[in-house]
Amino acid sequence: MGKTSRWGLIPAAMLSASAVLLFALRMPVAGYAALAGGLALALVIDRALFRDLALIGIGLVIISSISVEANISYSNIALMGTVLSLSVAVPYLLSRFYFKDHAIRFPIRTGQRWTRLERAYLPIVLLLGYLILPSYFIGSGAFQNWPAVTAPDEIARLFVGVGFVGIWDELFFICIAFALLRRHFADWQANILQAVIFSSFLWELGYQSWGPLLTVPFALLQGYTFARTRSLTYVVCVHLLFDVVVFLVLVHAHNRHWLAIFLY
Repeated sequence: MGKTSRWGLIPAAMLSASAVLLFALRMPVAGYAALAGGLALALVIDRALFRDLALIGIGLVIISSISVEANISYSNIALMGTVLSLSVAVPYLLSRFYFKDHAIRFPIRTGQRWTRLERAYLPIVLLLGYLILPSYFIGSGAFQNWPAVTAPDEIARLFVGVGFVGIWDELFFICIAFALLRRHFADWQANILQAVIFSSFLWELGYQSWGPLLTVPFALLQGYTFARTRSLTYVVCVHLLFDVVVFLVLVHAHNRHWLAIFLY
């Protein structure tokens, strides 16, 4: 598919702005208005752009139907798991079976070996997480946006929840949002647009205070990495390694005598 004219960036930016309004600022009326306005403008500019933005928009509407604040109660895990799964499944099924398109893919087995640089990047992710995340979560107090966990089943639910959301992030923001946006715009433009959506979701999830200084670069790096590797498996591995550190820091932050291995 050819690139969309520069005017197409306006409705795409409105779509990304709607995520800021819906998730970060929690202004649903303004958020839905920005989303609807962006789709209407896209329909005038380019019907193919409208179709792809609509698929992303459907996912955003599904996500916005619940609060995505960190809550690891059994009922909320079931609800959030269902809603987030639908936000991936519905755009994919519409694209694949209604539009007869293959733009949304989840490339798990690419048949290509990871390069030395890609393998070396994995321990670097762990190291960066170890050096940065404790100062962020504990220094900013953002860890309080996650519930305290002490009982074994609470710790298990936190671990599962952090991992599930990490995998879902890559499915929706990278394999759907970024993949559809880069059909119409240069990779760097599509990456910025998806990073705005990505970091807005993470803000509501709990990455607040100066969290965007972490989440925006992380989202951009994940988009760039996916564009280079074309591998969902690889970006999920990167994300889960980072999330292992997130999990450990959250447990430590709420129980300072546990896992006293961090520098902050």
